Amino acid sequence: MASTTKHPVLSRRALNRATLDRQLLLRRAPLGVEEAVAHLLGLQAQNTKPPYYALAARLDGFRPEQLSDLMESRAVARIVTMRSTVHTHTAQDAVALRGLVQPGAIDRELAIFVARKGLDGVDLERLAVLSRELVEERPRTPKQLREELLKEWPHADPQSLSLAARCLLPLVQVTPRGLWGRGGQVALTTTDAWFGDGVESGEKDGEGAESDRAVLRYLRAFGPASVKDMQTWCGLTRLAEAFERLRPRLLVFHNERGTELFDLPDAPRPDEDTPAPPRFLPEFDNLLLSHADRTRVVTPEIRSRTWQGNRAFSVFLLDGLLAGLWHLDEAKDRTTLTIEPFAPVTRAQRAELAAEAERTLRIMTPPGTSYDIVHKDPSEQAA
Repeated sequence: MASTTKHPVLSRRALNRATLDRQLLLRRAPLGVEEAVAHLLGLQAQNTKPPYYALAARLDGFRPEQLSDLMESRAVARIVTMRSTVHTHTAQDAVALRGLVQPGAIDRELAIFVARKGLDGVDLERLAVLSRELVEERPRTPKQLREELLKEWPHADPQSLSLAARCLLPLVQVTPRGLWGRGGQVALTTTDAWFGDGVESGEKDGEGAESDRAVLRYLRAFGPASVKDMQTWCGLTRLAEAFERLRPRLLVFHNERGTELFDLPDAPRPDEDTPAPPRFLPEFDNLLLSHADRTRVVTPEIRSRTWQGNRAFSVFLLDGLLAGLWHLDEAKDRTTLTIEPFAPVTRAQRAELAAEAERTLRIMTPPGTSYDIVHKDPSEQAA
């Protein structure tokens, strides 16, 4: 139960600056790529390129090949975790966080497949055993996995079979899927087969320890935050117990709406007037999906403009807030980055956006690549 004690109030702008700092977006951090992926608790990776652009916005000296090399060496990998979506994680987090979130959105997704009756007559325990044998024999595409499983259950829905296997087992997308400049179709094997015996899911040192560690790490990367914020991030419910266990170790605030927020005592909370430079973020960036209340970054009036159906757009930040869209046109001999603000920008902001766009293109395109930066400003341009 939440405390009735009055706590300090954090303004929306103060929350914005604190979260940007945790997300390495106030200044590019001098971190190694693997360290950054671990700090951020993974990178949303529904598509193959977003993790690379997410790191380009956050790390000093980043080159795409650095993440690609870590994927090839199996230090990081792509796997379904938070919100039952694909993320790029370190090897340890691929195991630990998948185990943590399994009872949440992943098990709920499995229940949906079962409820649709596409799995009538399918023994889920047998499905898990057979799927493990198949993908550990050699990595298999979802189509290949479906074809093999249909031999056992010929009347089942093929799509439900392979998706159920993905829910039942921690399946890694093996390389070359996700490599920079190469890529390939999805092929799956288990975390055990891909990482070997050297990766542990974390210490087993008492009931609740795993969720408590996750709370502390979440606050380190996304705080200050409410219980509902973390539940939105990971797809779990009933995390209030973990926050209550940790309450004596945490600071407690309220936002301007009166919601109780928790934070680590030693975590950075910059002054709300700290400058926030422009940043170009990929679709589904963690900054935009990891809080129940996203007003610290996204104002309500523009939230609907960042999505179309199930498609999310790449966005940019101005003064710490989501301020418009950007997209790339990657022709064979030239790349064009187009900037589309939602509202008029000043000349100074336009210049800052152009400088950040140029830096992004220098990081993400091969040396010597020609590129253009195009502004599609609203018709009324601010002075």
